[in-house]
Amino acid sequence: MDAELRIETAPFRDPRYAPRRLEVERRPDGSLVLANPTPFSQALQTPHEALRHWSQAAPDRVWLAEREGKGWRTLTYGQAWQAVTQLAGGLAARGLTGPRPILILAHNGIDHALLMYAAMSQGTPVAPVSPQYGLAGANLARLTHACEVLRPAAVFTEDAKLFATGLSAEILAGLPVVSVRNGADGHVDFSDLYGAPVAPTARPDHHAKYLLTSGSTGLPKAVIITQQALALNSAQIAACFEDDEPPVMVNSAPWSHSLGANSILHMGATRGGSVYIDAGQPTAARFAETVRNLREIAPTYHNMVPAGWMLLVDELEKDEALARTFFSRLRLMQYGGASLGQDISDRIQAVAVRTVGEKISFASGYGATETGPTACNVHWPNDRMGLIGLPIPGTAVKLVPVAGKLEFRVKGPQVSPGYLGRPELSAQAFDEDGFYILGDAAKLVDPERPELGLSFDGRISENFKLASGTFVPVGEVRIAALSAIGGAVSDAVVCGEGQAALGLMFYPDPRRARAEIEAAVAQGLVAYNAQARGGGRIARALVLADGPDGASGEITDKGYIAQALARTRRAEALSRLFADPPPADVMVFD
Repeated sequence: MDAELRIETAPFRDPRYAPRRLEVERRPDGSLVLANPTPFSQALQTPHEALRHWSQAAPDRVWLAEREGKGWRTLTYGQAWQAVTQLAGGLAARGLTGPRPILILAHNGIDHALLMYAAMSQGTPVAPVSPQYGLAGANLARLTHACEVLRPAAVFTEDAKLFATGLSAEILAGLPVVSVRNGADGHVDFSDLYGAPVAPTARPDHHAKYLLTSGSTGLPKAVIITQQALALNSAQIAACFEDDEPPVMVNSAPWSHSLGANSILHMGATRGGSVYIDAGQPTAARFAETVRNLREIAPTYHNMVPAGWMLLVDELEKDEALARTFFSRLRLMQYGGASLGQDISDRIQAVAVRTVGEKISFASGYGATETGPTACNVHWPNDRMGLIGLPIPGTAVKLVPVAGKLEFRVKGPQVSPGYLGRPELSAQAFDEDGFYILGDAAKLVDPERPELGLSFDGRISENFKLASGTFVPVGEVRIAALSAIGGAVSDAVVCGEGQAALGLMFYPDPRRARAEIEAAVAQGLVAYNAQARGGGRIARALVLADGPDGASGEITDKGYIAQALARTRRAEALSRLFADPPPADVMVFD
């Protein structure tokens, strides 16, 4: 029996989902409203309450772990709650609590988490920005703009030497700095911040965090995350399961974005789970650290961006011991940030079936920083890629006809009230019914059976038209082309606005020879074009000299390509792509 047949017939390992519930309203204007009436717990209204609960219910269970030499530094729930109350006392004693936020320049880490929860417990918001804003070589204009919006009262950093560039920004001059390592004169040493414990003072309506949007369509805005929204979104996710088993996760998603900070870190705390902080990244140069961690820690839930899954499947296929550990107790896989090709999922499922005799549900979700982030997810056994699922409990989704597509809008307790200091943008973000407008499109898998779920249908603001007026669905073209080519390239930039035909620029897999990459691109695109229609056909392709530049924001911390920014940064390559006659390194497809 071959792998393909075994994938079709193998059972799913049961992740114990709650029953699916959906209310459907079809409106005269063509809009469709989908709502999930499933009840969810509202017992926890602020983030710190989850830590306090588990410090009493399971004080010796590991909440967080991070690498320390060859082993792990661990923090139990009992230790975490004690540290949070003591750090809160130190912040209060030094006048570092109040309505203005604490700016965080740090990678994911135990001390980072403790500082966040200590501040939030006192109603003091935190503003974790991308580490790229403050590392050596950073463009300080990005950090300066962020601070003009945030107006921080203090700064926390894991390492004052590592983040010396960011700390030197003129806009931070005179602010108190709390540093864990390599502090300068005048800095508050993190270890000295532990004081007499104080009781939490946060209320559900207090601001918990300010998270910056990606800025792919302009300068980033600071999204307001309230204490209640943060707490309830995790409870909504938990209500998708009838499962009391605390999750175990190995995760690298940055806490400067809502996926890592809210859907991973705080969802784990809400369910009493354990998060092993992964310092690896979904790049060829940094993925070895992720593999090292997964050799030692068997997750029950694993979430990565597609670039990570593309790297992991290569490792799983060639390393039986890694596969045995990885799949030994895994019950749910999830991807986010971008679409994942069905071929990658099928390869992973083939290894799972060969290793443990079962398929593992492989799902995705959907949302934005402004929606908690989770508005929809696939809360049923699944191995079909491209789905974003259905609304999570307590959430309603409105699909509105716009430009030939269905624009996705959300209402629920997890939705942000708006943007810090931008009341006009906050007002514009909501429609007349109070639904938040994301600017993305979704479509029903089966228009007659909404309960089968939704799939992503592109970002309305990211798509463009060719010179002929043909509309190009950027997301669909990108994922279909990548699937046709396989692992020889890591991602693609879809180009052609105002041009006669479509062109793609590809980021190479640095582990492969350029001739091998170009041959795979040529073969893959011939196969792609044989199935493509109209404006989706690719006329030209170019393999770039290097990968995406994270420092410039070309690839975001979440691992997806900021398409418009990438086209701007790669202006010279873009010009060559459509040059007439085409240069020798540009592939032309008739």
